[in-house]
Amino acid sequence: MAVLIANLSTGKGTWGHVSRLIADGDFDKIFLITNDFGKEKFQNEKGAELISIDVNKPIPELVNDIKGALDGKISDTEVALNLVSGSGKEHMAILSSLLKLGLSVRLYALTRDGVKEV
Repeated sequence: MAVLIANLSTGKGTWGHVSRLIADGDFDKIFLITNDFGKEKFQNEKGAELISIDVNKPIPELVNDIKGALDGKISDTEVALNLVSGSGKEHMAILSSLLKLGLSVRLYALTRDGVKEV
């Protein structure tokens, strides 16, 4: 799996999960959907592209923002997706964006046995 898309938002301990997923995973490209706070504070050690969204916007606007930020940047037909961090609203917008871009998704998470498709 060459491309990882992960939500980096709210939720106790979720930044640690995303950090380990990035560190332990074998991804060629990494996109993190986050907010301004995450873009400023996250320790980006693997060169992930951080896409900042305003979670106060309605879902359709979030979908357009995320889709616009990713459009033309992913040449694969499927991506690894991690939604451990964030809210349902963010998750819906991310998933909708990926589907509207014609991408299929495989859900990935950090497990006791390492980074695995779940």
